[in-house]
Amino acid sequence: MPELHEQFTATVRDLGTDGSGIVEHPGGQVFFVAGVWPGETARFAVTGFKQRFGFARLLELLEPSPARVTPPCVHHGTGPGDCGGCPWQFVNYAAQLEAKEQRVQRALARLQLTTEIAPIWGSPAIFGYRNRAQFKTDGRKLGYVAAGSRQLAPIADCPILTQPNRGTLQALLQSLPNNLFRPGRKQDWTTLDVDEEVSAAEVVPNQRRPFRQGNAAQNLRMREWLGARVDQLDPSRTALELFSGSGNFTEMLVAAGFARILAVEGVEDSVQALAARQLPGVEAQRYNLFAEADCSRLQEQARDASILVLDPPRDGFKLAGLLLTKKHRLRDVFYISCDPATFARDIDIFIGAGFRTAEIQPLDLFPHTPHVELLCWLQRPAASQ
Repeated sequence: MPELHEQFTATVRDLGTDGSGIVEHPGGQVFFVAGVWPGETARFAVTGFKQRFGFARLLELLEPSPARVTPPCVHHGTGPGDCGGCPWQFVNYAAQLEAKEQRVQRALARLQLTTEIAPIWGSPAIFGYRNRAQFKTDGRKLGYVAAGSRQLAPIADCPILTQPNRGTLQALLQSLPNNLFRPGRKQDWTTLDVDEEVSAAEVVPNQRRPFRQGNAAQNLRMREWLGARVDQLDPSRTALELFSGSGNFTEMLVAAGFARILAVEGVEDSVQALAARQLPGVEAQRYNLFAEADCSRLQEQARDASILVLDPPRDGFKLAGLLLTKKHRLRDVFYISCDPATFARDIDIFIGAGFRTAEIQPLDLFPHTPHVELLCWLQRPAASQ
């Protein structure tokens, strides 16, 4: 058994779901290490253990990957004072996309899907794309959080932010020290949420901004993907949308002309915001999609829906089976996912109910991170209905 602080040499064999490298100690113990890439050989030091695996840090890079580059952000790193927001900035973008494709393929391998997974759609911009952010501050310093810690990592700039948000960041930095930003007695920090619709003077401490996809260009691509497919369907059919937010994808159903769109969300503020827009044919409803009772009630209300669109959070929609009773009429499902593991779990539920995957399209929403988005169209053949 390796000991704490012990040093060893190993070659990175793979990547974990959090983007860390996976290495094996000569004794067989598996360790996760930030800041390394598959194929690299390096010297490491053991920093901790958790159940059957451990953690280590990079001491010396002996054989670097050809994909390794110099991170353009001065705050990038794996140390206690470094920003942990863009853990893959040290490798080129082509290698990042390849790693994300491999992650999707591994997650879906056990399902033995008959359709081929399409090549990933890369982001048009890999810097200056982030249209929203959440900063942390103690009233004196402002930044993000160091990887794997509760430690504030101060920043002077953030190149992944859009120019308006970079300007807001500079204005917030210039306001420091600021007693209004000091955290409460039991808080590590105060959160400051920003997007392109709020100035530094309008930022309210510890108050979230309305949700939006963080990459406008890629969000447009997702909307266009959905729009092109629902346009092929009969608009007289009833559409059910789950995790609708304030209407990002609802708008594509409206544009396709569906007469009835039941848009469901669990956050009351989002339901009210969507209802206030008075989109044609849209009925905004609040249901807790993580509660069995609510999902059962929803199934009864939406029993005539034959189209389902869902964009769940990272936890996915594990109660999907409650909508797939013997009497359900769903024939087309459009699943937009931000986590390959929960996506695979949920898709298995639909496949078990007679659906088949017509299309799976990976998309990179957040360059320099292990995050990957998935767009999937499932269809239920007439013989299964």
